[in-house]
Amino acid sequence: MARTRARTTAENNADPVAAVLGLRENLAQFTLLVAVNALVGGTHGQERTVLPLLASQTFNLDLYTSALTYILAFGLSKAAMNYFAGTLSDRYGRKPVLVAGWLIAIPVPVMLIFGPSWGWIVAANVLLGVSQGLTWSAAVIMKMDLVVPKQRGLAMGLNESAGYLGVAVTALATGYIASTYGLRPGPFLLGAAYIALGLGLSVLAVRETRQHARTEASQHASTQGGAHADLTTGQIFTLTSFKDRSLSAVSQAGMVNNLNDGLAWGLFPVLFLGAGLSLSQVGILAAVYPAVWGAGQLFTGAASDRWGRKWFIVAGMTIQAVGLAVVAWSHSFGPWLLAAVLLGLGTAMVYPALLAAIGDVAHPHWRARSVGVYRLWRDSGFAVGALLAGFLADFYGIPTAVAAVAALTAGSGVVVAVRMRGNDHATG
Repeated sequence: MARTRARTTAENNADPVAAVLGLRENLAQFTLLVAVNALVGGTHGQERTVLPLLASQTFNLDLYTSALTYILAFGLSKAAMNYFAGTLSDRYGRKPVLVAGWLIAIPVPVMLIFGPSWGWIVAANVLLGVSQGLTWSAAVIMKMDLVVPKQRGLAMGLNESAGYLGVAVTALATGYIASTYGLRPGPFLLGAAYIALGLGLSVLAVRETRQHARTEASQHASTQGGAHADLTTGQIFTLTSFKDRSLSAVSQAGMVNNLNDGLAWGLFPVLFLGAGLSLSQVGILAAVYPAVWGAGQLFTGAASDRWGRKWFIVAGMTIQAVGLAVVAWSHSFGPWLLAAVLLGLGTAMVYPALLAAIGDVAHPHWRARSVGVYRLWRDSGFAVGALLAGFLADFYGIPTAVAAVAALTAGSGVVVAVRMRGNDHATG
C-alpha cells in the first residue's frame, strides 16, 4: 500500500509532458548550470588565500585551533544545509533552493570587509556555509536530473570541475589583489560580484528540473543493492550512512577527503608564508591544487562512467595521501608545487566518482535526499579537519598535523577497497 501511495503521489505531481533526459538534449540548461556552479565555487574561493592570513595578520590569532574556527563554522553549517537541501529540493523544487542559497550569501562579503572582530568573520562563514550547502547541492541534483545514468560521472565531473576551477581562479586572483591592495576590501569585492551574477542567472534563466527526476523514476524498474522507491528520510539516512556497503563507504571517503581539504585551506597558507614564501607564491600554491582538481574532473568523471567508481576512489585517496606526505616533509616552493598537483589529481579522481556512485545506487525518487546525506558527511569533514588539524598543529606543529591527515586519508582508501561493491557504476 505504501508503495502504491508513493507511486500515486509521483503520478499526481508529474508534468503532463514527460521530460527528455540526456546531456545533448538539455545542453543549454546544463551549460548554464555549469556556469552557475563556477560562480558558486568562486564565492567560496574568495576566502582560500586571504582568510588564513587575515586571522594571523589582522586579528593576531596565535593558536591554530582558534584561527580555524571559521572553517569549523563553515563546515558545520554547510554540512547541515546539504542534508536539508536534498529534502527541500524534493519538496519545493530545485530552483527555489538554488535561489535561496544565493540570497543568503548577499551579506557575506560585507561582513568580511567590515567585520571589526573575528566573531564577525566566523558568523560570515556560517552564512557562507549555508549558502554553499544550498547552491552547490542544488546544482549537483539538477545536473543528475538532466542526464541519463550512463552520463552521470561525466555530469558530475563537469559540475565539480566548474566549481573548483572557480575556486582556483578566485584564489589566484584574490592572492594578487591582496598583495597589491591589501587583505581588505579588494579580494571580497570579487566575491560580491559573483553573488550578484549568480543570483541574477538563477532567478532569470535557470529552469526547474524536478520533472526530469520523475521521468527517470517512471522508467526505473529496480535499483542496485535492493533499495526501494518508498523509503522514509530516516531510512535513507541510515542506508546512506551505515547499512549499504557502497553508500557508506562513499560517505566516509567524502568526509575524509574534505577533512584534508579543510587542512589545506586553513594551514597551508600559514605554513608556506612562515617558510619565507611571498604572498604571490602562496596564492599560486593555493590556486594550483583546486585548478588541477577542477581541470582533472573533466576527464575523471567520464572515465569512471566507463571503468567504474571504486578503483578511481581508492587510487585518488592514495595519491592525496602521497601529496600530503610531500607537504609534511618539504620546506620549499618546488616540492610544495608538486604536492599541490598531486593533491589536485587525487581529488579529481575521487570527487566526481563519489557523487556519481551515490546516484548509481540511490533510487530517483530519493536520490536528492541521499545526495544530501552524503554531502552532510562529506562537508562535516571541514569541521573535523579544522578541529583535528588545529589541535595537532598547536601541540606538535603543522608538519605533524599534515602527516597525520595523510595517514588517515590512506586508511580511508583502504576502507573503500574493502567495503565498496565493485559493480556499482552506471554501465556495469
